Amino acid sequence: MFSQSEENYLKAIYHLSLISNKGISTNSIAEKLETKASSVTDMIKKLSEKEVVVYKKYKGVKLTDLGSKIAASIVRKHRLWEVFLVDKLNFSWDEVHDVAEQLEHIKSEKLVDQIDAFLGFPTHDPHGDPIPDKEGELKIVEKSLLSTLSKNEKGICIGVDDSSSEFLQFLDKKGITLGKQITVLEKEEFDDSLSIIINDKKMSISNKIANNLYIKKS
Repeated sequence: MFSQSEENYLKAIYHLSLISNKGISTNSIAEKLETKASSVTDMIKKLSEKEVVVYKKYKGVKLTDLGSKIAASIVRKHRLWEVFLVDKLNFSWDEVHDVAEQLEHIKSEKLVDQIDAFLGFPTHDPHGDPIPDKEGELKIVEKSLLSTLSKNEKGICIGVDDSSSEFLQFLDKKGITLGKQITVLEKEEFDDSLSIIINDKKMSISNKIANNLYIKKS
């Protein structure tokens, strides 16, 4: 059994590992969890003793096979709960993260499997992130940031990099949601802001926004 704090560390290392296949530095983990590097060092020692991580000086932290499986299970639960909250309880996509953070620590695998089946085995959460299957496998979908598209290129919005409630609420105001086609009309050389069309509506968005929207080119 693992404590909530230990599970949060495993999940953080898992997410960081998806970005880099190299060892994860304690500073990166501390930044991800908004804690002190000394606290990370203490926790890594505990997790090493439980054989879920391996730490090598100057090479960073890596999950063991067991650690990766446990972390993927936590992520699976988190994302399934997000789908459940949005699809069945009418939460908006900007409300579900904090609630799912609490629900992801429920231990019952039977409950999680039943929810997965009840939801029709969803492959992605409300923010477009892939849901690991029961074996911990994660299907990676090819995607590009909207900011990388050139003039006249288009694609379907399939995810967000920033899942903060503030950003998601902003997208709602703009009518930018998953599954919508976005076409780049113009790209400003000065600040890389974009003129786009979505839902037959033309609008301008900043480079910061474009750097947080994932697109599947079409």
